[in-house]
Amino acid sequence: MAKKFSLLILIILLSIILASIYGFLHNQISYSISTEYFTEFKFDQFWSVKYTLDFPRMSAGLIGIASTWWFGLLIGLIIGIVGFFQPTTKIMWKSSYGAIIRTLGIAIGIGIVGILVGQFIISNINANWNLPAELIDRKSFLTAGTMHNFSYLGGVIGLIYGIIYQLKIKKASAQHRI
Repeated sequence: MAKKFSLLILIILLSIILASIYGFLHNQISYSISTEYFTEFKFDQFWSVKYTLDFPRMSAGLIGIASTWWFGLLIGLIIGIVGFFQPTTKIMWKSSYGAIIRTLGIAIGIGIVGILVGQFIISNINANWNLPAELIDRKSFLTAGTMHNFSYLGGVIGLIYGIIYQLKIKKASAQHRI
């Protein structure tokens, strides 16, 4: 039981680290798509990183970490708790690690879909969006924003898939023990 609690903490920490790395890299991509998404929105939203505005890419990366570490905590906690009910620590690790990697992969994939949806659909909708008045490149701004929204959606879908993956492993291991 103590090993499972230690493993639960490891799973949570791993999820936080991977989510933070994802957030940092994700924001490097979205900064490349639209610097205005940060200069006209995210830098104001995350006022606590204004001291690094001389290094906007670093600021974007730090905002990415601040935006995702907590999601990694949530994912790690849920996946770790589901994994806790596996029959052994080995199966707990295998199912939890596999679920985390699948969640991350799905978040990346759906984030990429978000770029495409933002570029070719959302940014072409002639709606009265609540956008900053000084925008120069509306299309890129909306593309970066759509990528962000889709990435969170991907995290939720990935988490659901990860839980299903873990439950299938639990069922398979139970059938082998009968």
